[in-house]
Amino acid sequence: MSVAPLEQVFRDAGGRITAALAARYRDLDLAEDAFAEACARAAQAWPGQGTPRDPAAWLYRTADRHAIDVLRHRRLSERLVPDPPPPEPTAEDAMADDATLIPDERLRLIFVCCHPAVAPDARAALTLRLVCGLSVSEIARAFLVAEPTLAQRLVRAKRKIGEAGVPFGIPGPEAWPERLDAVLSTLEIAYAKAHEDAAGAGPHAGYAAEMLVLTRILAELLPQEPEVLAFAALVRFAEGRRPARLDARGVMVPLSHQDPALWQRSLIEDGERYLARAAALVRPGPRMLQAAIHGAWSARRSLAEPAPWDQVLRLYDALLGVRDDPVVRLNRAVALAEVGGVAAALREVEAFDGAALANFLPYHAVRADLLSRSGQVAAARSAYAAALALDPPPAERLWLEQRLARLAD
Repeated sequence: MSVAPLEQVFRDAGGRITAALAARYRDLDLAEDAFAEACARAAQAWPGQGTPRDPAAWLYRTADRHAIDVLRHRRLSERLVPDPPPPEPTAEDAMADDATLIPDERLRLIFVCCHPAVAPDARAALTLRLVCGLSVSEIARAFLVAEPTLAQRLVRAKRKIGEAGVPFGIPGPEAWPERLDAVLSTLEIAYAKAHEDAAGAGPHAGYAAEMLVLTRILAELLPQEPEVLAFAALVRFAEGRRPARLDARGVMVPLSHQDPALWQRSLIEDGERYLARAAALVRPGPRMLQAAIHGAWSARRSLAEPAPWDQVLRLYDALLGVRDDPVVRLNRAVALAEVGGVAAALREVEAFDGAALANFLPYHAVRADLLSRSGQVAAARSAYAAALALDPPPAERLWLEQRLARLAD
């Protein structure tokens, strides 16, 4: 037997199990270590004994027993008595009903990790590591920082939560505003990791469907928060387009070339309703503008309709006024190339700090395309090679390889 079943449950339930353990024992390090031990035991046991009927519950119960053993050892060796487990129903009871565990335990730990006691630059990173299971390398790339720097932030953040005695529960509504931006930033990055994999075959693909659930719950909790509603809209626009993201050969299809007839219109209509509710509440914020960009694309009904490049560029110009970062500028350059010409877009991209973006795959992909269209074949080849060296998901790799192969000598 291969380790595929373990890999699958790690992808689908790893974050939820860690969240349940953290909620039960109020100890983030213990939760991580216990889940890692459970996975190690599964890798040894399952090949010979067969995959359990409920792999997620098996991992949770094994991790739970290991956590109890660790606490008993601490009590004996250090004469420390751990806090007792929470009263019934326990997190183990919740594991028996996976549908109830998914939103509640995830959101609980997200709010814990985004507590004001944790440094702002570490809140989203800690949540992505613990709740979503992203590696330190993946998170460092998302934040455009060095891995050692990110690792130090995570250690300090977990220590701070323990020292501050942060309660492991969703706080009352009065405490939500001070945590909300970090919560949304976390969900944005987690969803971006799922969305960048057009084929939905990677380790984080499950976040896409789950984000539909989490954003619905957040919108119910905070129905007057425009940025929550806008992010819920964005996720629905993007997921509505998923059916058209691959061609028959499994190659990624760029958004401007997708056939709108293949899109899931019901999700897009849900997104339009969320965006309309957000727009009625307040002046545009960054997530509202991002959702509006997705909405502009999702309004297309057929490939015969012109791509909304002018509208998209105007929205990116507005977005720069409230969120000026390399990712926004890079996406704006893509629209600028269609409206203002390739030369203008390339000038902007070449002005970026290439060293800081060396591990950011979209930077190399966009730069390669602009260089290719401007006739700089050798430089375009080099940029495509840099993008491919960053291990893109399969569908994106096929697309990049296809673009590279089409370059003339």
